[in-house]
Amino acid sequence: MSSSAAPDAWTLETITVVVDGPVLLAEILAPPMNLLGPELVRDLVSVIQRAEADDAYKVLVLTSGDPEYFVSHVDLTRIAEYRSEAATLTGVPSIALLFRHLSASRLVTIAQIEGRVRSGGSELVLACDMRFAARESAVFAQFESAFGQLPGGGATQHLARLMGRSRALEVLLSASDYDADLAEQYGWINRAMPASALGEFVRALAQRIGGFPAAGLLAIKDRVNAIALAPTEDFRRDSDLFAEEVGNAETQRRINAAMRAGLQTRDRELEFGTIIDDLGT
Repeated sequence: MSSSAAPDAWTLETITVVVDGPVLLAEILAPPMNLLGPELVRDLVSVIQRAEADDAYKVLVLTSGDPEYFVSHVDLTRIAEYRSEAATLTGVPSIALLFRHLSASRLVTIAQIEGRVRSGGSELVLACDMRFAARESAVFAQFESAFGQLPGGGATQHLARLMGRSRALEVLLSASDYDADLAEQYGWINRAMPASALGEFVRALAQRIGGFPAAGLLAIKDRVNAIALAPTEDFRRDSDLFAEEVGNAETQRRINAAMRAGLQTRDRELEFGTIIDDLGT
């Protein structure tokens, strides 16, 4: 299918997509803090389906309209709901399989990251083909270990391949925040750069890639994925373990304690470590 008169923008509840020739610029804005809940998952599925259905679109760039939060993490109060929304794309209630679909898509995907991107948010950007982050504001974390869980959206699969065993274990076991410079050093992202240069760099790269023949882009992605992208079954296993663990008593105790301490509130998560550090008491 080809598009003869593409719209200038697509407006969804939590995502606005600006069409720029072969490039789609998708800005996420889901107040109060860009939680990955059912509305955002639903809109992400819609964007992927619409983009994949039209051969005119080659590159999808994800950005945030909130300078402090790219995607904060999953909404821990609505896990069953967002998993159900993911199933509309993959047939399985799992954001891990939704994210793997994105990695395997013919679309070239780029995350332009400003603000915090933790756990499920980190897993969303890890599913993208490339990640570029603002040096001044980007913060990364996988905090599941603090709740007695493993990541359910693919972080274990991606980080072990990107960073190597030791650094992946450091990130996954510490539940600590990592700034953009250290994330770049560890291989979590492609590059950290000044926020003032980030948008123009990503747009120029997206347009350059979008100008190349689609067949070549697809062939390159397929072959790189054959080497570096874990099988679907491994993502499914992580997702299943997350779903099993989230209901156990200690995990629920820790989630409830974190909620009382301000988890999923905009101001308290700016100092996320103070929430995590008190969960054992």
